[in-house]
Amino acid sequence: MDLTQRAAGAVVGSAVGDALGAPFEFGLAGDFSARFPEPPAGASRADAPYATEMCGGGGWDPGEATDDTQMAVHVARSLLERGELDLPDMFERFRLWARSEPKDIGLQTEDVLTNGMPWDLAASVHVQVNARAAGNGSLMRATTSAVYFAPEGRAATMAAARRIAALTHGDRAAWEGTAVFHDLVRVALAGGDPLAALPDTLAEVHPDHRERYAAVLAPTWHPDDATEFNGAVWPCLGSAVWAVRTTTSYEAALRAAVDLGGDTDTVAAVTGGLAGALYGLGAIPLRWTSTLHVPLPGSAGDVLRLPELLSLASELSHHT
Repeated sequence: MDLTQRAAGAVVGSAVGDALGAPFEFGLAGDFSARFPEPPAGASRADAPYATEMCGGGGWDPGEATDDTQMAVHVARSLLERGELDLPDMFERFRLWARSEPKDIGLQTEDVLTNGMPWDLAASVHVQVNARAAGNGSLMRATTSAVYFAPEGRAATMAAARRIAALTHGDRAAWEGTAVFHDLVRVALAGGDPLAALPDTLAEVHPDHRERYAAVLAPTWHPDDATEFNGAVWPCLGSAVWAVRTTTSYEAALRAAVDLGGDTDTVAAVTGGLAGALYGLGAIPLRWTSTLHVPLPGSAGDVLRLPELLSLASELSHHT
């Protein structure tokens, strides 16, 4: 499988996970499989309730991606249009998007983008006032930048991840989780085993955070072991890695992720980015991509569908 297919799998896979999980956000574990059980042998996907799990609900249309993917698109467009990591430009794109009244935006992200502080102070001021800012909001949007920086190697892609995360999240825990995800996607895009690479990736995590990430990314860890809601960066990343580790296909990994309940759109977006890079575009069910769309509030009615996402993934993976 070539890089193009893996990069497309990552970008589209993350968006699919986001849209698949959105209607189940803040629901209970098991809600997804209760509504959409696996069809028994001989059953047709055309038969309800097996036809498609991209159901919409909770304010979301079927196949509609949320703020997770919307912000990831703005990350991608900044990187591609500027030709480099231009943090002030990326922050301004985030800020204009936040002002356009998106359907959903994380509380921390919204505060940072609307508090009137400049790009290099807004997140640090937020964490000083609130004392903690280790949500998963920087992790949720990281797939596009992970694809873009993958050719630069482990140290460079992890460094870029930290800088992008720091635009909205002043807690270093969020930086390190986003950096780990960047590197796991890098390994998968190259055809490697991201789970086998975890020890080397963790060796590059800041010493103050290495032990905690090693715990949630260990083979023995289960989402039930989490000490925080999966809207926090540690259990979100741990749950995504768990979903990939304990399944053998993109589809199974996404079902496992959404079925955890809680912050389902983001856990599934992160899972989808990693699983998509691992299994490639061809592993993503057509019934999930057929209705996929990414509205971009504030962008003159711009809506990205599968062809646009594929084009974006190709540009990200071949920009050098």
